[in-house]
Amino acid sequence: MVITMKRLEKTALLLSLMKSLKCRGSWCGETHTQKATFFLQELLHVPLGYNFILYKHGPYSFDLNEELTAMRADGMIHLVPQPYPYGPTLNANDMPIMHQYDYKTDKYKGQIEFVADKLGGKGVAELERLATALYVTNEDNSRVDALARAKKVNELKPHVSIDLALKAVNEVDQISRQLI
Repeated sequence: MVITMKRLEKTALLLSLMKSLKCRGSWCGETHTQKATFFLQELLHVPLGYNFILYKHGPYSFDLNEELTAMRADGMIHLVPQPYPYGPTLNANDMPIMHQYDYKTDKYKGQIEFVADKLGGKGVAELERLATALYVTNEDNSRVDALARAKKVNELKPHVSIDLALKAVNEVDQISRQLI
């Protein structure tokens, strides 16, 4: 049985993740936050407890979307509009909650930094491919060959060529081998 965190613990971790992504050049919009959180939870086993489904642009959590909306309502993050065609960035406000839950962010600091290092500089299209490759890789808990997984990514996301899907699968495998 996996024990998930309490809401404010998760919030502190999300704020820390967003700040780490920003430090590495991430746009840090909702897509970036969704995909980085997916990697944090599904690859690094940080027990956030979000339910992810395969959606338009790869794995997506409606629970996480609701959490981000609540964080905005509570003044923990704010949207910074960007010129068309770009969506807004999410900026984490410096909140006392981050310091109140230092014990939790410190516990997962290595995992947060790992994800930010691997994903921080990537654009949304690449994040979609990588997260979908991880989703497919985790789907049946077996490491079928890379080409078969790439074909599955292409089947789920026809706009992703098999070549790009294979590149994403191989990168996910490489990231998995580098786990801290």
